[in-house]
Amino acid sequence: MRLGRIATSDGPRWVRETAAGPVPISDPFAAFAEGRDPRDEGDVIEGALLPPADPVVVIGIAQNGPGHVSPVQAWLKSPRTVIGGGAEVALRRDAGGQIAEGEIAVVIGRSTVGLTVQNAHEYVLGVTAVNDLSSPERAEFDPRNFESKSGVGYTPLGPWIDTDAGIDDVGLEVEVDGRLVAETGSRQLPVSIRECLAYVTGWSPLGPGDVVMTGAPHSQAPVCPGQRVTIRVAGIELVTAFA
Repeated sequence: MRLGRIATSDGPRWVRETAAGPVPISDPFAAFAEGRDPRDEGDVIEGALLPPADPVVVIGIAQNGPGHVSPVQAWLKSPRTVIGGGAEVALRRDAGGQIAEGEIAVVIGRSTVGLTVQNAHEYVLGVTAVNDLSSPERAEFDPRNFESKSGVGYTPLGPWIDTDAGIDDVGLEVEVDGRLVAETGSRQLPVSIRECLAYVTGWSPLGPGDVVMTGAPHSQAPVCPGQRVTIRVAGIELVTAFA
């Protein structure tokens, strides 16, 4: 099932994707806690797609790509940088070169108390696409990733959550202006998604709707104003234009 959120006159509304259009559904986190699928709550509705999660916490995973010999590490990114698919992002002109990082994002389904490597999938609502935009030159001055990962709209997310993709074998592609620059996936991560989740939640609890970005396995590309990046995760297509 693919879940998302759309803007309506009454505020954000959860929907599931169908061939006919988005169908409104009940709260997927409440349903997840009860071990069932969310219920339909009406017919197809219209509205602009929003980010498919409204996280309180967004966590990035560092040292989880090619050439890293350090143990996996985690860092925090402001949830206020999260935007939906199809939006335009104004790249910062004061932070050096800009990099798009296509990553598999995990959306947490319930409190992670008790999460282990073995049962991590039981705490995951689903996966989605994320573009972890970065200014790597700022890391020379700011090793904590605050400046290098900050910017208005610097976390495009979505537009759908796939609840059936699992976390062990998830495909990941990155295109820049229609040119394929990366074709990889979760199996190319030096540290598995399960291990990443166990590491993170061993230090800090997460809850429904929180997002963990799991690293960029050969899935980075420099970007400039005027370009367009498409990131595909489990077939979900996240498109971002840059100004």
